[in-house]
Amino acid sequence: MTQTADQLPVAAHPARFPRNPGIPLDLDWVSSVQVNTSAVERRAGSLGARRSVKKDYQAAWLLRAITLMDLTTLNGDDTRGKVRRLCAKAKRPLRHDLVEALGVEELNITTGAVCVYHDMISTAVEALEGTGIPVAAVSTGFPDALSPFHLRVQEIEESVKAGASEIDIVISRRHVLTGDWQALYDEMRAYREACGEAHVKAIISTGNLGTLRNVARASHVCMMAGADFIKTSTGKESVNATLPVSLTMVRTTREYEAHTGYKIGFKPAGGISKAKDALVYMSMMKEERGNDWLEPDLFRFGASSLLGDIERQLEHFVTGRYSATFRHGIS
Repeated sequence: MTQTADQLPVAAHPARFPRNPGIPLDLDWVSSVQVNTSAVERRAGSLGARRSVKKDYQAAWLLRAITLMDLTTLNGDDTRGKVRRLCAKAKRPLRHDLVEALGVEELNITTGAVCVYHDMISTAVEALEGTGIPVAAVSTGFPDALSPFHLRVQEIEESVKAGASEIDIVISRRHVLTGDWQALYDEMRAYREACGEAHVKAIISTGNLGTLRNVARASHVCMMAGADFIKTSTGKESVNATLPVSLTMVRTTREYEAHTGYKIGFKPAGGISKAKDALVYMSMMKEERGNDWLEPDLFRFGASSLLGDIERQLEHFVTGRYSATFRHGIS
């Protein structure tokens, strides 16, 4: 399979850039943030309408997409056996015959991380020992962030102690909806401090925020408070990741870097289940932020079923035939 240098997949690896320490809350900056909704929707529509990459290039992009995935299970019926199977899939996301046919054995392709509830961290850490694949944990009263604040902070501390190296926190939407930016900043700052060396992804829960302006302002405040990543959704809202909200958030990372020099990661989550959708998001990241944002320290998909469709598309690339969806289960 022909691949160019900027299309080769990479395994999960430590961050290449200095971590965002945060800055003092700048309310003048926050209040000045505006979003041209019509222009954003027009740009987002053009991304989804264009012709995708094809053949060898598409296969290479799909292999890269695997390395950008937080392979996730966040269900009430999660068991230790299910999490161990998910971790096995994270370590070997493609069937061996497909890896051989594609000629990518030496790339040691894995997913970017495995994301679980706190109770399953120790199981995931044990299953992934020695692989370099990080364990991410959702925290702070996920998905609604309505538990007592001191318990949300304690939950982060307990998850880090249990071995999670990434924490996906949920912001209090009420702070955004009432414009209480100081409260949101203070909350996010406390979460960042509780994470210690663990990287923190701030879930903005865009489907609950009403306007793109709210999405942009919340993103800026979370970055000012030290978020390493900003993330669209919990996956539990009625509306999760969309191209307009993603484009809005990605552009806030560009503005924040221009102002501070720090690179912030982005994670769309919820509703991205098809390989073709992953390609659209990757194209957006390449065009808006460049090749640095096509690696797992700056871009992740929150995904559970996406990997199955990518594997199915890669099997079609190898064999010329589409297989049944049930042949590509995740766990």
